[in-house]
Amino acid sequence: MRKLKRIAVTGGSGFIGSNFIHYLYREGDIDGVIVNVDKLTYAGNPLNLTDIANEHGAKTYFFEKTDICDYERMRNVFQKYEIDTVVHFAAESHVDRSIFGPREFIETNILGTFHLLEIARELWGQRKDTLFHHVSTDEVYGSLGTDGYFYENTPYCPNSPYSASKASSDHLVRAYAHTYGLPVTVSNCSNNYGPYQFPEKLIPLMISNMIDEKPLPVYGDGMNVRDWLYVEDHVSAIWKILTLGKTGETYNIGGENEWENIKLVNVLCEKMAQRMNKPKDHYTRLITFVKDRPGHDRRYAINCDKIKHDLGWQQSVDFEKGLEKTVDWYLQNKEWSENVKSGEYRKWIDMNYENRGQADPA
Repeated sequence: MRKLKRIAVTGGSGFIGSNFIHYLYREGDIDGVIVNVDKLTYAGNPLNLTDIANEHGAKTYFFEKTDICDYERMRNVFQKYEIDTVVHFAAESHVDRSIFGPREFIETNILGTFHLLEIARELWGQRKDTLFHHVSTDEVYGSLGTDGYFYENTPYCPNSPYSASKASSDHLVRAYAHTYGLPVTVSNCSNNYGPYQFPEKLIPLMISNMIDEKPLPVYGDGMNVRDWLYVEDHVSAIWKILTLGKTGETYNIGGENEWENIKLVNVLCEKMAQRMNKPKDHYTRLITFVKDRPGHDRRYAINCDKIKHDLGWQQSVDFEKGLEKTVDWYLQNKEWSENVKSGEYRKWIDMNYENRGQADPA
């Protein structure tokens, strides 16, 4: 089992990154330090880790407000904390935003990853007790028809600026492993859901709009299919890869849990109605079909037999239970939601979503 000593978590204040750090302190065997490196864009929220900072700050947990595109500052972070492991979550990840403004996606997802790889190559040299783990998405594989699954060897066919930028970063990571011998692992996951997810994504957006009694926008005919993975299952899989994964390998992480968007929205409406003691149709009447997104992928579905067989990982959260936990979390954390929906994100929503009535289902 690989022992991790000095871990840099890029994008640690975001949705999956903060859940990963919570998991490390709850389940991981950490004998060292965790350094959260986050630029704190609109999707990064230090409130996600207040409890960790209060309990472990200045002992084993450290925060560095740093842009991964800033080479010198990132190099200083590596040197200051003697980083030997990188878990790279930091990315621009919202498909709609990539369609309307792709530049940030190219800069952060490609150039930022390049900087991290270059710093690791320079400072780690030929060490083999290091690891660069790159977190990616199933969207790099493109779109599926009604049958079939994405496998680790599925050819890449990204269809949005977001997925193209992530595909590029995946290729860079593998190229540094092949060319320079950098110890790397890569994971490609399906759609995550759970606590702390920013309300531009389908599930938290629908919950938020139901709380506010707003329309529930669904793209096209609502029949786009996504494979849903509870975030705690995702981060447990990453921990398996970090400790047991074979250097140079890619692992798909999926929920094996496909849902058409419209059916998922209807289930969420039912869950909210139960929680709020409302009639079943109280929220379904808010469903509004809107013009489809340009180039909208029809179906994603991941085969994750490899990580199950090789590393002994398994999903642990039933989808119905996961949805209930997620709905309850957002109902119990309305102040968090209001905080993250203010500022720069509010400007984006006003400019793009509420004027067009759209939601991001990917």
